[in-house]
Amino acid sequence: MTTDMGMPPVLTPDEADKAVLLAAPRGYCAGVDRAVVTVEQALDLYGAPVYVRKQIVHNKHVVADLEARGAIFVEELDEVPAGETVVFSAHGVSPAVHAQAAERELKTIDATCPLVTKVHHEAKRFANDDYDILLIGHAGHEEVEGTAGEAPEHIQLVEGPWDVDKIEVRDPAKVAWLSQTTLSVDETLETVAAIRERFPLLLDPPSDDICYATQNRQLAVKEIAKDADLVIVVGSGNSSNSVRLVEVALEAGAKSSYRVDDASEIDEAWLDGVRTVSVTSGASVPEALVQGVLEFLAERGYPDAKAVQSAEESLIFALPKELRRDLKAAAAAAQG
Repeated sequence: MTTDMGMPPVLTPDEADKAVLLAAPRGYCAGVDRAVVTVEQALDLYGAPVYVRKQIVHNKHVVADLEARGAIFVEELDEVPAGETVVFSAHGVSPAVHAQAAERELKTIDATCPLVTKVHHEAKRFANDDYDILLIGHAGHEEVEGTAGEAPEHIQLVEGPWDVDKIEVRDPAKVAWLSQTTLSVDETLETVAAIRERFPLLLDPPSDDICYATQNRQLAVKEIAKDADLVIVVGSGNSSNSVRLVEVALEAGAKSSYRVDDASEIDEAWLDGVRTVSVTSGASVPEALVQGVLEFLAERGYPDAKAVQSAEESLIFALPKELRRDLKAAAAAAQG
């Protein structure tokens, strides 16, 4: 790109062929926004430190920023001093964790995404009706551990179609399935189809478990990936929905796709011979990180991004009730 005496930039023939497509929606979903704001407001209200069990959301930049403000992230509750405040992450926890917090007299604020809480309720309902529950998800993921903890004697994990032959149930007529909320929609449906082939009477959850934001971001990346030479997904490596976006982009026709935490992780070699770059971000990614990627591309001759809108999102979740109660009490006290 060249300029002359303040005139508008003139694209070289090479630059004129380049394009950047930006997925919309992308980035923060309602559950992530609620969880991050919960920790921020807890720090403002109670003062540092505020403890958080596990990463509040799966993004290293968000975690680092909250740590700088006074949040202390722990793996388990025995790392939290008795009587302190602890926030449960957006991914949810099992009843055993709630019980442990009560035993240690910890003040808890539950920032579990309401859509994850919905899956917990479904697990309890199926278990009360004595169904064997097949939970589709990734072993070791916090959300899976929290959901499975609602009815451990009824739930078994199914990671994909390859696990279906190993399933053992008490009664093939009483089998239901649930899923982690951040999976690939297409892959989950493939797994469900394989399960249903073995268990034709398989019972579906009352509503789709994969969250609206995960689905919308996957639909959006399909739109920008089909004609792309390169798709860059901004998101952390432990973010299930971000990792899935790379897979969805490749399945949708992108010639290449990579996940980066931020612009510093982009390899310039990825841009060799690339005309169309598409950019998106996972549901726990601050928009500033996406803008950093766009600036990186602009510095290398790529034009301003063209937004490709595939869905509108307006959902907002209320803050956790424990925090709302204390904020209201603090406001009342301040008014005298």
